[in-house]
Amino acid sequence: MFRILIVEDDHIISDEIKRYLEKWGYQVEKVADFAGVLQHFCTFGPQLVLMDIGLPFYNGYYWCGEIRKLSQVPVIFISSASDNMNIVMAVNMGGDDFIVKPFDLEILGAKIQAMLRRAYSFQSQSAVLEYRNVVLNLTDMSLLHKGVKLELTKNEFKIMQLLFEGSGNIVSRESMMKRLWDDECFVDDNTLTVNINRLRKRLEEAGLSDFIVTRKGIGYQLGEG
Repeated sequence: MFRILIVEDDHIISDEIKRYLEKWGYQVEKVADFAGVLQHFCTFGPQLVLMDIGLPFYNGYYWCGEIRKLSQVPVIFISSASDNMNIVMAVNMGGDDFIVKPFDLEILGAKIQAMLRRAYSFQSQSAVLEYRNVVLNLTDMSLLHKGVKLELTKNEFKIMQLLFEGSGNIVSRESMMKRLWDDECFVDDNTLTVNINRLRKRLEEAGLSDFIVTRKGIGYQLGEG
């Protein structure tokens, strides 16, 4: 199920879009706090954003630029400001498409479907995994928590992906070692412990001091963070 975030100040329009998209099976959330758009983005981990230009506090261009610092998730601008300058600005700030209000919901739905197909057609799974407001981005091997982005190494990413896919359940040390290293290569059991400890220190940078929990003699699982 794709997640779509609506950043639209007009509640009537945003409610109408939300109802329509949910009928098609999308998981949709609306931003209510327009001073905390980026926080909502990091918490929800959407695969597409619908962004109005005219917003309280900061405009849509600003928030698109902030999102682009963290993610390449598709952003579709929706606005009544249809002059060429606004369209060019939207593209320059990282927008992927521009829809002029008023618009037909079926056209919006078709554009969203096409955008998602282009963006994620080569991925066999969702572009992000989420656990307790922590988002693991599968496209750029990064982790997001409260606006803090960690660029993970290859092994760090593999460990986190296994733990996220386990959805809080225990992941055995054996399955981790099998994922991280080739079966034909002998690796000392202590090597995994070293990698876990190094990853834990990095997670502390994002305020996640207890995010990986050790289950002695069995493996690891995600904790409260």
